[in-house]
Parts: sequence; structure tokens; C-alpha cells
Amino acid sequence: MSIGEALAEARERMGMTVSQLSQRTRIRETIIEGMERDDFSLCGGEFYVRGHLRAISRAVGLDPDEMVRQYDDLRGGSVIPVRAASVFKAGRSLGIRGRRTPNWTVALALALAVAVIFGIVRLLGGSGDAVQETAAHSRKAPAAEHDAAKAASDMVVLTVIAKRSSWLDVKDGAGHQLFQGTVAKGKTSTWKARDQVKVVFGDAGAVRLEVNGKDLGTPGKKGEMLRRTYGPGVPGPR
Repeated sequence: MSIGEALAEARERMGMTVSQLSQRTRIRETIIEGMERDDFSLCGGEFYVRGHLRAISRAVGLDPDEMVRQYDDLRGGSVIPVRAASVFKAGRSLGIRGRRTPNWTVALALALAVAVIFGIVRLLGGSGDAVQETAAHSRKAPAAEHDAAKAASDMVVLTVIAKRSSWLDVKDGAGHQLFQGTVAKGKTSTWKARDQVKVVFGDAGAVRLEVNGKDLGTPGKKGEMLRRTYGPGVPGPR
């Protein structure tokens, strides 16, 4: 029996349609239908094939590791860790570069430079006008720091530590994709977003979370699929 036939048979045995399986795994129906025909070309690469295989196998009651092993055997046992690492890195980069954050670092640097100039003018006994002008610029620094602190307080920082390989879907509050795929065992991934981070855990017991620097532990039980939303401030799932 081929991999695709095994997936289709297990899905039908569970009494699920392709649409229901798609909703549960967050994998497009066209990809699932292709995989059940042993066509893995729509998955987007070897790394995603293995991630989709694990997610679908778990959903229909098959052994994810065994299905991935069969796939590797079908491909001649070739596993490409470099490709997986590069995709993983791309997912993390998307979480950081996909948003525009306030450039308050420049404002703080400018305020520091003004303060230094003010000190030099006083030391050298410069004119009163120069001192007054420099002091006026210095008074702008607290406002810049306040704006920067306010912007930082709206950020949500999510860190995921994978205790074993697990599929994740991570989006910001506006629904923009930050990451989708399998996080390898032992890897630590971090994403940032304004206001909210929305996560779908393929296996809630396979990861440990930190939100805004606070350790939240494991979000759920082994093999449990969960949806969680995290906001700024005191972390807590919603």
C-alpha cells in the first residue's frame, strides 16, 4: 500500500472528509488530495512534505514517524537537514521582518548626543544662548522615551522551545502569516507582533512557551491540537 493510499484509507476509517481534515490540520484541501494520490509536488519542498505528513498522520491515527520513514525510504532515504534549517530560519525571519516597528532607537541616540553637547558647552563656558538652545532640545528626550515605551508595550514576543518536532501555524493580530511548518526537536523560535500573536499547535504537548519573557510551560496535552491567542502585558492565552 502506498503512502497516499494509507492516508486516504485512514481518513475514511476515521469518518472524515478531505474538507474536515483540512480544517483540523490547517493544510489546504488541494495539497491533501494530491498527497493521497502520492503527488507531493504541491507541498512546497521536502521539509514541508514531512511536516504535512506528520500533521495528517496524527490527525487520522497513523504513526507520524513511521509515515515519514516510509516517505524517506521512497526518496532513497535522503534527508536534507540544510534545507530544513534554511526554511526554519526563513520562518523566523518572516516573524521579525514582516512588520514595521517604531524607530525610537534613533530618537534616543539623538537625545544622548544633545546631552553630550550640552555638557561640553557648559564645560567650555559657551554663550548663554547656546546653553538655552541645547537645553530646549534636551527637553524633547523624555517625550521620545515615552513614545518608545508605549510602542514597546504593544509588542507581543512569543518564544517556542520544541521538546519534540511539532507543527505550528503562527499569525499576527491582522492575520498575516509569521510562520507555518514543523519546528524541529530542540529548536527555539521567536516571533514578535503588535497587539496579538495567534498560534495553532499541532501537538500542544510537544512545546514549551515563553510570552513576553514569562514561562507559560506546555500549553496542552500530548497530541492535542489547540488554538491560542496571546496579547501584550501580563501573558495569558485567550
